[in-house]
Amino acid sequence: MSVNMGSIDRLLRVILGLALLAFAVFGPADIAWKRVGYIGVVPLLTAAVGWCPAYTILGIQTCKAA
Repeated sequence: MSVNMGSIDRLLRVILGLALLAFAVFGPADIAWKRVGYIGVVPLLTAAVGWCPAYTILGIQTCKAA
């Protein structure tokens, strides 16, 4: 497993992941689908590791140093 995500990609994933988790935790209680916000864990994990399985399957690499 090698790194296939660049720093901007990782930063955007952290922002998206935190926003989704914030919606799940602090969102309005009357919205039944707010649990979907917990999917924010996925971009946070991929950003922490620096590797995205979907990028590997699709042959995408945003990291400049290969």
